[in-house]
Amino acid sequence: MLEEGYAAVTSRRTAARAGLKPQLVHYYFRTMDDLFLALFRRRADQGLERQARALASAQPLWSLWDLSRDPRGTALTMEFTALANHRKAIRAELSASAERYRTGLLEAFRTVLARYELDEAEYPPIVCAVLLTSISTFLVIEQEMLGMSTGHAETVTFVEDVIRRLEGDRNPAADIASVLPIKPERRR
Repeated sequence: MLEEGYAAVTSRRTAARAGLKPQLVHYYFRTMDDLFLALFRRRADQGLERQARALASAQPLWSLWDLSRDPRGTALTMEFTALANHRKAIRAELSASAERYRTGLLEAFRTVLARYELDEAEYPPIVCAVLLTSISTFLVIEQEMLGMSTGHAETVTFVEDVIRRLEGDRNPAADIASVLPIKPERRR
């Protein structure tokens, strides 16, 4: 999916990459949609785990910012979004997963904003959550997929200055790398 897009994913190509016979793919997944759903659910669960680690870290805003700027995660999400345009089951799963992720962000931002003694009326937690993740995702899409960069450095500087005012400079000992996506598994 990441290399050639969702349309290039077939049972034969999947089997070949895994070193299996194509029949085994269909033994475990009746349809390609079943395979896509299993893949998406696994990645969504990993994403929720990374989100929880980021929000539980000593610097949750830095951690979340770094997590949401990962280009591989964004590229995969875009492929699933494109697939969801054509497949209702994928769209329903994508929507349900996004809502779970957003709900987790909302609760976490309430906690984070209270920690920094920010007024929820002035800084609505849901708006802060949507802004932080949307800005980072949009910047990745523009940079990685469209090759655009106009305004990126200024936007990153602005967001990071806001985070710095709340959490201080990035603490290298805060283990921000532990929230970054897990590298894809390769079977031999």
